[in-house]
Amino acid sequence: MSANTIDALNAVASRRSFLKMSALAGVFGATSAFANSGVTRAATQEEIKNPFPGSKIVKTICTICAVGCGVKAEVHNGVWVRQEVAQDHPVSLGGVCCKGASMIDMVRSEVRLKHPMEKVNGQWKRVSWDEALDKIANQLKTIREIDGPDATMFLGSAKMSNEQAYYFRKFAAFYGTNNIDHQARLCHSSTVTGVANTFGYGAMTNHLGDIQKAKAILIMGANPAVAHPVGFQHFLKAKERSNSKLIVVEPRYTKTAAKADLFSRLRSGTDIAFMYGMIHLILKNGWEDKKFLESRVFGYEDIFEEAKKWTPEVVEEVTGVPAEELVQITKLFATSKPACLVWTMGLTQHSIATGNTRLGPILQMILGNMGVEGGGCNILRGHDNVQGASDMGCSSETLPGYYGLADGAWKHFSNVWNVDYDYVKSRFKNQEMMNKNGFTLARWWSGVIAGQEGEDAIHNAGTNLKALIVMGNGITSTAQVQQVKKGLDNVDLLVLGDPFVNEAAILTDKTDNIFILPIATQFETSGSVTATGRNVQWRSQIVEPLYESKTDHFVMFELAKRLGFYNEYTKSLGDGKGNFNWPEDATTEIARGVKSIGMGGHLPERLKKHQENWHLFNEFTLQGVGPVKGEYYGLPWPCWNETHCGSPILYDTSKPVSKGGMGFRVNWGLERDGVSLIANVPTKNSTLEKGHPAISAENAESLGLKLTEDEKKLVAGKNFATDISGILVKKAIEAELTPYGNGKARAKAWNFPDQIPLHREPIHSPNIKMVEKYPTYPDKKDHFRVDTQYASKQNKQDWAKDFPIIMITGRLVTHSGAGAETRASMYLSKLDGEMFVDINPNLASNLGIRDGDMVWVHGVEGTKIHVKAKYSYSVDEKTVFMPFHFMGKFQGEDLGHKYPKGTKPYSTGEAANTVVGYGYDIMTQIPETKTGLCRIEKA
Repeated sequence: MSANTIDALNAVASRRSFLKMSALAGVFGATSAFANSGVTRAATQEEIKNPFPGSKIVKTICTICAVGCGVKAEVHNGVWVRQEVAQDHPVSLGGVCCKGASMIDMVRSEVRLKHPMEKVNGQWKRVSWDEALDKIANQLKTIREIDGPDATMFLGSAKMSNEQAYYFRKFAAFYGTNNIDHQARLCHSSTVTGVANTFGYGAMTNHLGDIQKAKAILIMGANPAVAHPVGFQHFLKAKERSNSKLIVVEPRYTKTAAKADLFSRLRSGTDIAFMYGMIHLILKNGWEDKKFLESRVFGYEDIFEEAKKWTPEVVEEVTGVPAEELVQITKLFATSKPACLVWTMGLTQHSIATGNTRLGPILQMILGNMGVEGGGCNILRGHDNVQGASDMGCSSETLPGYYGLADGAWKHFSNVWNVDYDYVKSRFKNQEMMNKNGFTLARWWSGVIAGQEGEDAIHNAGTNLKALIVMGNGITSTAQVQQVKKGLDNVDLLVLGDPFVNEAAILTDKTDNIFILPIATQFETSGSVTATGRNVQWRSQIVEPLYESKTDHFVMFELAKRLGFYNEYTKSLGDGKGNFNWPEDATTEIARGVKSIGMGGHLPERLKKHQENWHLFNEFTLQGVGPVKGEYYGLPWPCWNETHCGSPILYDTSKPVSKGGMGFRVNWGLERDGVSLIANVPTKNSTLEKGHPAISAENAESLGLKLTEDEKKLVAGKNFATDISGILVKKAIEAELTPYGNGKARAKAWNFPDQIPLHREPIHSPNIKMVEKYPTYPDKKDHFRVDTQYASKQNKQDWAKDFPIIMITGRLVTHSGAGAETRASMYLSKLDGEMFVDINPNLASNLGIRDGDMVWVHGVEGTKIHVKAKYSYSVDEKTVFMPFHFMGKFQGEDLGHKYPKGTKPYSTGEAANTVVGYGYDIMTQIPETKTGLCRIEKA
């Protein structure tokens, strides 16, 4: 650490204390007696007012959750010395949670990984960056040559900037594999797929400030008071400002439920049944919006037919929700206009998750709540840039912008990257693997241990996974941790890059060939990040990387050099000859290439201008004034081009396209079953009288768009998403036509195994009779390269006979994700430093367990964890809850001795997901962590 750093840290009242600042102020005030002792002197008024003369304030964005709160950091002599909230930020509104307040402590934490290390013969050995990168690159070369590019798995991060996530996806492409994924797989992959296959885009439709305009808010499977505490102020303001009624439907009585006007407890995994019960009552009472459905929705008749079965009595039998509560909730929600629907992982982490995330939007369309202020589907994302990393294609089934993996997508990005398509194609083993979904974060380990007794078969170009490269990903937070451990133990090469020790290095018994790389925090670099409302913010660098830390993109560039594709990899940056400005040139590249979701307007200078002037944007509308007049904060996508204002509310036909309006996306052809998929209503000021197809060179003139001969040559064979020139988008906006078309949303999705959402019981259901009525899917072959069990696993035995308790995992307000960052904070660890299980006192009494007893929680696959029992009436007598933020212990064994010296976090504990069993969504492979089964006994 530099002398400047040491001096500045010594000058701060407390080295890392947001909790003790007020107490310290009192202590310092009481020490004036020492002024006469010669030990200290009284501070001058100027020193009290300005203890760090010459310091500067850096505006940036918090790195915890997707609310995207503003942070003001004071920097003195290159050292981050103080942190303040941004009182004038249009989303966080001066709010800060305990995690956000600890950001300065996270950067300066004493347990950060300070230099590269390699595990040799079971011992951690310090190595140089060059030595580590040389060894890693040489092994990757050998693995690629012998076993092929598909023998390597890349796991990226929702903590990366957009530019880093984009370049991580690009790195995997140039290496030659689609084996790449990140945290979205575990939290909202089912949202992206389910919602995109309904509306066209798989993202939050409105924004946090807009929630204040809702008259009713239905929260299912979410606890924003804990998971998004600063964002939750918008919910509370809705109650004050709009007299909004807050409705919470949850298996637990949460802190959010404590603020609700209506709360109902349902059995986890029965959300589809509950929503169909609502639709049943809506139709019975004539509360549906017939005009909206007839003009803008395809296939709703099939939903109506299914809803007939779901009477309040049937819903009560399946969900446990009393019929009268269903009636009360439905009436309040259906008759309050506008009303919004909110969900997070309580809806997404199920084997039927994509059914959940389709029926929620369908419910909102039935009520006409889409495309309106105060309405929509407000899907709260988790990590600070999980939306952005998803948009950047850091996933195994798509390229950036959700273009997919078909030849057309690869040709488009070859064009964006300024390389020949044949060159990119040559990097893959063959065409089939180039177009094939890769392994996922949820089940990458299957690619390592396939072939071992009892393991599912894989389909990975004839090879197992041999190398695992992980950058900023707490991979121990997924289900079946014991299987994760097997994968870690058996992989040949393991590379883990993080500011703190990635606990995969601690979980594994592997004794050699593990590299842990100290990666800079996101406060030690700069770039753009996308918040939950699709608004893109510029995150400014506060300080240079501490210790020997390097940025994520440094690692990517250095490995690309050693692997021989650096020149091609960076050809689209700057002058194409290796001279470029990072990250600005990467931001510009994204704007040039990601046209599908409308990122053409996200130029770095515009994003920086919004950051500089965030005080000029309105919290309710996100509209700016003064130098940002006419624009919405963060230019929420789609922001079609450099003059577009952004789109704070998706699918709003009441606004012109040039002012953020649009219809539903035309993404599934022009007709189905003889029915047109084009909307019957135009957007405001459109040159057409109804909807229209996506804009392309082929149909532009027939839609009234005039192109010059030169323009025709430039856009020949292109559509709005592949026209890098931007001409087609520009012409569409001039005519107030949505570039992606104006079509009908799909209530019926013919590319899903269930064309309309159906209730199916969890893989490990607590009720065998319900399994007989509502069985899961047939087993699925080659599901993201691995065969996946559904019916065979569900029918293997009556799981509830030996494991009678429903198990739910979730968040604490003090921790985030896998907990590596927050457990590295001394004070957050003091607030919540011990793993526990919430258990109803009546259930505990029946099991002979007292409050505070240590217990064993047993999972369905023979795993167990040793945790403290905590009495709580938040769960009923059939259910327990555990947080998923802990690691450092495994099935009763303390792994603390495995951390390199000085890197052990301040709190460790058992991982809840060690006892989460087999179960994955049928479309996205998201783990079924919200409705497992367990058995509990006193230790």
